[in-house]
Amino acid sequence: MLRRGQQSWVVGSIASLKSNMKQLGLHLIADFVGSKYLTDVSRIKSALISAADASCAVVLHTSAHQFPDSDGVTGVVTLAASHISIHTWPEHDYMALDIFMCGDSDPYKALEYLESYFEPKEIKTQSVVRGAPGIAASA
Repeated sequence: MLRRGQQSWVVGSIASLKSNMKQLGLHLIADFVGSKYLTDVSRIKSALISAADASCAVVLHTSAHQFPDSDGVTGVVTLAASHISIHTWPEHDYMALDIFMCGDSDPYKALEYLESYFEPKEIKTQSVVRGAPGIAASA
């Protein structure tokens, strides 16, 4: 069991894990600093839907909430092939994005759209291949 504070778990060797893991999805994580629209709920919801459209994902549900004490916004679009979420901290001029997709949807297209829409001054990204250890990768 993975516990709070632990960074990862290992099942056998890393080489074994890679060769025996089927990629089920891709999770892009992005930090935007100096972005537009950090407190605009309607623009954030619209951007989430447009990012999903740009990635050819099917939108199932959209939700957003503005926090009254900070004006920060949390927004999420639930997709048939996972989700896109945005969390803003206007007091820090910061936006955190998660884009997780599987199937034929392209998470990079969603990220490109969100970058062009919010126009951040600084971006930090990482990607995580999601998969299931023990399910053999396709040859």
